[in-house]
Amino acid sequence: MSGTLSSSAPRLLRLLALAAMLAGVATHVAAAPAALAEVRIQNLGGEQSAIPFTFGQVFAPGDLRKNEGLAARLDDGALLPLQADVKATHADGSVRHAVLSGVLPRLGARGNAAVALVKGEAPAPRAGGSQAIDSLLADGLDAGVTIEIGGATYRATLANAVAGARGGKGAGLWLDGPLVREWRGAAPLKAQGGAAHPLLEARFAVRWYPGLDRQARVEVVVENTKTFQAGARNLDYDVEVEVGGRTVYAKKGLRHYHHARWRQLAWWNAARAPDLHVRPDSAYLIASRAVSNYDQGIAPSELSLVNQVKRLPEEKTGPMTIGPVNPYMPATGGRNDIGPLPAWSVQYLLSKDPRALRTMVAAAEGSGSWSIHLRDERTGYPLRTDSAANRAVSTHMNLADKGPLPVPRCAAKGLCETPYKHDTSHQPSLAYLPYLLTGDYYYLEELQFWAASNPLETDPVNSGHGQGLVRWQQVRGQAWSLRTLGHAAYITPDAHPLKDYFARQLDNNLKFYHATYVAGNPNALGVYDGSGAGSFKVKASAPWQDDFLTWSFGYLAELGFEKALPILRWKAKYAVGRMTTPGFCWIQASAYHLEFRPGPKEPLFRDLPTMYAFNFGGDSILNESKKLRHPQGLKYIDQPCGSHEQSEWLRVASKGHWSPGRMSGFSDSVLGFPANMQPALALAATWGVPDADQAWERFEARADRPDYRKTPVWAIVPRAGLAREGAARR
Repeated sequence: MSGTLSSSAPRLLRLLALAAMLAGVATHVAAAPAALAEVRIQNLGGEQSAIPFTFGQVFAPGDLRKNEGLAARLDDGALLPLQADVKATHADGSVRHAVLSGVLPRLGARGNAAVALVKGEAPAPRAGGSQAIDSLLADGLDAGVTIEIGGATYRATLANAVAGARGGKGAGLWLDGPLVREWRGAAPLKAQGGAAHPLLEARFAVRWYPGLDRQARVEVVVENTKTFQAGARNLDYDVEVEVGGRTVYAKKGLRHYHHARWRQLAWWNAARAPDLHVRPDSAYLIASRAVSNYDQGIAPSELSLVNQVKRLPEEKTGPMTIGPVNPYMPATGGRNDIGPLPAWSVQYLLSKDPRALRTMVAAAEGSGSWSIHLRDERTGYPLRTDSAANRAVSTHMNLADKGPLPVPRCAAKGLCETPYKHDTSHQPSLAYLPYLLTGDYYYLEELQFWAASNPLETDPVNSGHGQGLVRWQQVRGQAWSLRTLGHAAYITPDAHPLKDYFARQLDNNLKFYHATYVAGNPNALGVYDGSGAGSFKVKASAPWQDDFLTWSFGYLAELGFEKALPILRWKAKYAVGRMTTPGFCWIQASAYHLEFRPGPKEPLFRDLPTMYAFNFGGDSILNESKKLRHPQGLKYIDQPCGSHEQSEWLRVASKGHWSPGRMSGFSDSVLGFPANMQPALALAATWGVPDADQAWERFEARADRPDYRKTPVWAIVPRAGLAREGAARR
């Protein structure tokens, strides 16, 4: 059907024009509608026909109303119908995120098709179809997972899940329309006698395209994620997954970590499985503000993309692996996985190269292997703590043996050890961008699991008894937790039971920061100082961590959470001031450490020049974590800011190269402290913070800038046009 429409659309337009002319109406053919965005569908294999595709698409506010249809305009002007499953909407009611599906008539070997998204007629509704999943089973679709553990065999099948759904257990349609449907459901893993395994559960999903012979993608998920079931532990088992009568995955002795999960995908008709790469419209995605404004003039180097392949051998992919992510998140130092988005995600945005995509997908799939997944057995969703029953939930190790907290306790010492250690202070964004680009429910839940668990590793008092406050975390941890929570609140579908939960959790945090810093105004610098009950206490400033937090508020404002904007304005004074305030030399704006009070019981400095004099007015200074002293006794503070004399002082004292205008903190490193500072300055300039433009100009003029073609993780630049919007909201 789609192929016929594609070939006949131009002829149909000509006939309509002729009919209009004969009727005495205007004789011109209407101009082709403007494209909202353009993706490119790339064939990675041999020639294919009747090729189904599905991908996620973000829309900027106001670009697409919920009642407007979409079509795909091909290179030759032909129009393909698109099914748009709208998931999330903006405050004005326009579409924020939708899952788009269609069928391409044909693609040659290694060919590609430009697909312009234009407003058009929605596909005609399909009558009936409520029993479609049953029809697939009747036509021979089968899928199952078999696990041998402790001398017993447990099995769950797609048919079990469908039967359970008929009995009223949780299941439903994720995609539902004339071109594609996706059904999701769960089933217990049962032994032959009918006893269910106490910890393990299987989940199934089937995405099928009506009218295409056995064109169905099957997903099998195995979870060890129950929150309240006693006896939590790692489990060792042999496993086999079958789809369509063939084994698609098997492994002996797989160790399944506690509160973790994994999945396997396979197509029912393997011979017709589409081998596609849907290249996103990165410029439109960035312009939508769903992701930060990465510098689109940067082209990731070929060497950086080759290294993606080298760093991801096959043994780092598959169930209970984590792909490219550092297995010990608390490890210190600059890393490719730390930042607003991980390096591989930014490299993919800027290159759309399949090698970066493979790395991003491996991290997203491996996201399930970390022991942070708390599924509430009573609801079937990631655990929420805004109820009397759950408000005392904590995953902190010191509370694991204290009742009556309903924490997920390990069955015994040593039974829950894993090779992966998570923390919030170095936590990557693993699933957000993959979900945006694919519309894959598994990635949505991964994002939700991380957002839900981040506030829990403390005494419930610190997180506000179920309010989800992250004030107790390290400053950098607060930044990354707010980012992840913001992602979940922004992109969780409107109809999802957790949408309002994440929105309220974010609002609770913004209220805290506003009350503590904007209204409370505890210092004149704009620096995080540990104010507020239950907050993480600091004795001094780590400017780079503070800059992470500043960026997070600016980014939340970009996502549409307006309460973040006044917090950004208060916080950004610190980053902007370090670059522009007379008496504070901007060379040290990116210092590793700054004392912000003269003594532990003294008030904070009243201004930045006083702070600078205290930190850099002595006989020695702390520079790039090293204590430096000039051999001739010259004082650093006496050298003019940014001058040859200042750089010469640093060169002599450090016994290394130092260019005039080089900022402290490894200025030429893509992971250095000036790079860490860049997003904060970019967002301050974006939102029109006073003096932020001057700060950005000075920052851009610095010497020894990093080559972001190697790793563009921090390569965020100001947006045009938001400063006026920000001023209007004051």
